[in-house]
Amino acid sequence: MKVLIAACLAVLPVCALAETGAAVPYMDLWQLHQEAQAADPRVLRAQALTRSGEGNERAAFGQLLPQLNASGSVNRSRRDDDLSRIQYNGKRVAVMLNQVIYDPQVWRSYQKYIELARQSQYESDDTRVQAGIDLSERYFAVLAAEDELSLVRSERDATEHNLKRVNALYARQMAMVTDVLDLEARVDALKADEIEADNQVKVSREAISELVGRDVQEPFKRIGDNPTFSLPAQAQDYWVQTALDSNPALHAREHSVRAADSAMGEAKAGHLPRLGLNLTAQRSDIGYEGALAPRSDNLVASLDLQMPLYSGGSTSARVSSAESDKDAAEQELEAMRRQVIKQTRTAYLGMVTELSRIKATRRALESAEKSRVATEKAFEYGVKNAVDVLDSIKEEFRARRDFYQSQYKFVTSLLVLHRWSGRLGDGDIRQANEWLVVP
Repeated sequence: MKVLIAACLAVLPVCALAETGAAVPYMDLWQLHQEAQAADPRVLRAQALTRSGEGNERAAFGQLLPQLNASGSVNRSRRDDDLSRIQYNGKRVAVMLNQVIYDPQVWRSYQKYIELARQSQYESDDTRVQAGIDLSERYFAVLAAEDELSLVRSERDATEHNLKRVNALYARQMAMVTDVLDLEARVDALKADEIEADNQVKVSREAISELVGRDVQEPFKRIGDNPTFSLPAQAQDYWVQTALDSNPALHAREHSVRAADSAMGEAKAGHLPRLGLNLTAQRSDIGYEGALAPRSDNLVASLDLQMPLYSGGSTSARVSSAESDKDAAEQELEAMRRQVIKQTRTAYLGMVTELSRIKATRRALESAEKSRVATEKAFEYGVKNAVDVLDSIKEEFRARRDFYQSQYKFVTSLLVLHRWSGRLGDGDIRQANEWLVVP
């Protein structure tokens, strides 16, 4: 029984493909991160919106530049009167140049689209970072689910083996029927737990497949036996201030407020005058009402001044709407600022807690191993029964599972801290990936 218990405790999740003896490539966090960045629809959508914002910015800037247009026409005319009938051809060619000199609406519109483009860029950065966090959390969720399945299977194997042993003792009237019934009930319960754990593994892997756009069945690398976990050198307040200075989601909301302010200025500019320069060059031999006329060249330079007087109240309504939009953007900025502070503090505290839990669960695992050994010896001397042995094994399984999960949560909290501080990059994903090894 000792041999079986030791083997069960050493079990780690193994891909079914490995049973065939074929070489199975292990996937790690960095490989999946690269796939997800190129395939996650959220990232691709954010990148498309960034390009759209840049295009809108260029279009708005184009309204400030000279507008050059050309026109031409060819006429075939016939003129009838009491004395004669005349047919003739006429041509007109014109080139027009318009240049804005003073138009506050166009200028404020350009400023608005500058801010919206910057907002799209920061939102794209935030989406990319969040996609990396989502993948990391789902990666470690797969590891946790596989741990649970492995431990349930190990406990079931140990329980079934002990059931056979107790049945043999019961047949020789050396064990009580209650031991047999307790073990049978536990085996049935563990089989149900195994079905649930196996389903959870499939669900967790499907969450990974959703991000990378393909079915992910490869075995995953896992955290090594003795990873060197430690807290960052900086204190919590440093991370909060860094988050307020660098978080891309917060920067996106700041540019949203600026865009709303420019939109309000654009609306108010509807009350202001506009001045433009118009240059026109025209060559034509078409006269009044299409009559044939000598060819003439006309060059016209004009200043066009427009002064809005009354627009039915629509301009004032737009100003009021723009002011409300700015208020809403400011409240979104404040909500995001509070969320950034909360999430940064939560991630830092979670990291501190999980580091302590790693140390505590390691000690709990060592104690559970000693308790299981002592219970086995007591069982051999008849002091403990089979159920007591299985309970000690179960406690050791639980301690091992808690130890694994505390490691996963520490790494996730570390990445989340970098995410909200605005400093999460490929280097941080690579650093977390260095803790993963082939089991």
